[in-house]
Amino acid sequence: MIATKEKLYTFAEYLNYRDSTDNKYELFNGELISMPPASGFHALILRAIFKVLEREIERLQLDWQVMPATVGIRTDKAKSRIPDLMILTAEQCQEIRNMTTAVIEFPPLLVVEIVRPGNADDDYRYKRSEYAVRGIPEYWIIDPIA
Repeated sequence: MIATKEKLYTFAEYLNYRDSTDNKYELFNGELISMPPASGFHALILRAIFKVLEREIERLQLDWQVMPATVGIRTDKAKSRIPDLMILTAEQCQEIRNMTTAVIEFPPLLVVEIVRPGNADDDYRYKRSEYAVRGIPEYWIIDPIA
């Protein structure tokens, strides 16, 4: 058997990547990392956090938006992450309005990641350092197993 080297993608190639699936991908050091659908438990946690954040933003009358896992963050030259939730200002929401691919290069106010079984290293080590370098002021790790 001959080992083949997997293609490494540039950030521009990642932004334009389309395949025949509905899979979401993160970019990590040029490699496409498939994001499997969340478990039901994960989805329920996500929904609860979304609702709490949205209510609090409304109560405080802030001009912010809670964004679900549909917006990515460029964290390095060949890295892009899709957090479970993030909070953006109204101005930041205006910026993404006309993007053909919603991957931001500015720091959101908050990023929230929910740890999946077998994926804790990503959230606790890699994403934490990537988000810090990006200047994201607040990063929450929700670990339902810990």
